[in-house]
Amino acid sequence: MIFEHLDRIVFTGDSVTDMQRARPVGEGLFDNLGHGYVRVIDNMLNAWYPECAIRISNTGTDGNTSRDLKARFQTDVIDLNPDWVSICIGINDVWRQFDSPSLIDSHVFTEEYETNLEEMIVSVKDQVKGIIIMSPYYMEPNKNDPMRKCMDQYVSICKRLAEKHTCRFIDLQAVFDEYFNYRHSTYIAWDRVHPNQVGATVIAKAFLEACEFEFFK
Repeated sequence: MIFEHLDRIVFTGDSVTDMQRARPVGEGLFDNLGHGYVRVIDNMLNAWYPECAIRISNTGTDGNTSRDLKARFQTDVIDLNPDWVSICIGINDVWRQFDSPSLIDSHVFTEEYETNLEEMIVSVKDQVKGIIIMSPYYMEPNKNDPMRKCMDQYVSICKRLAEKHTCRFIDLQAVFDEYFNYRHSTYIAWDRVHPNQVGATVIAKAFLEACEFEFFK
């Protein structure tokens, strides 16, 4: 596993990361980490690696686009002095284009998204052991669906930037596509975005696999 004793991992992003976490920083006992994938990751790290005290912090914020996250990245990520940073952002950059088509000012198109994400990566990469980029996703197996087609462009940007800056990359869209070979998307998210506990566990599993977690240690 890439994480070491007393490492601090800061998870940041939108509502998929937030999941009712505590303010100003979600960490510690009970529901402070929220009830999403960050909580599951913390559970599994503590269950499988009790010899490693790893500090997990959650600064995801409901409704955020990459524009919003970039505006608070200094205070909510860099100032926390993390050893590792995990970024999962982009769902709202795409979603707002479809559920609020007339609110053009709120839309974050691909060019701005790429600029925002790259600026965040560059701002912190020299201060941490590593960065994990988890792609945005839309739980729609039909790749011709307009929102799914748009989302795939943002996933490609994440992959390209992760390779450029030597970040670990997790293609959550591909992870869910594989899952939907066996289960319908409504099994884990009625709105095709916000995962229930099963969906959160799917994300957590993909994250830990990418971080060389030994499930059978």
